[in-house]
Amino acid sequence: MKDYLWIIFSLLGAVSAAIVVILSKAGLKNTESSLGFAIQSVLILVVAWTVVTVRGNFSDLTSIDRKAWIFLIVAGIFTALSSLFTFRALKLGNASLVTALERLSLVFSVIMAVIFLKEKITWQVVIGAALMLGGAVLIAISEKSTDNS
Repeated sequence: MKDYLWIIFSLLGAVSAAIVVILSKAGLKNTESSLGFAIQSVLILVVAWTVVTVRGNFSDLTSIDRKAWIFLIVAGIFTALSSLFTFRALKLGNASLVTALERLSLVFSVIMAVIFLKEKITWQVVIGAALMLGGAVLIAISEKSTDNS
């Protein structure tokens, strides 16, 4: 069972991300996108550090090496940029269309994992990524409306 926990957590992450999109879109109706992101960021910060403290991992901060710090800081910058871009897109477009294109991050992640992490790629991954790319494009072109209701 432990070997499959990543699947459960991945699916929980996917469902949570979908809920975030819907609630964010609703919250952005009369709110500027960067302000909405800033409000959520404060809560993310509080929840993340609460989890670290409750799990007793706070003391592990001193054991993180310099290279890991750099990677995590740069990843944090890109997390913020990703969210800012997504929030702006949600403010301007339909949640279903924005999410379809934003989730192309999977395709980009596969490509980057092969290039930078030297991960092996299988034909199943190639076909799956191609289907996701096709699906995202199909969803994006299926509706030309920018109605934000």
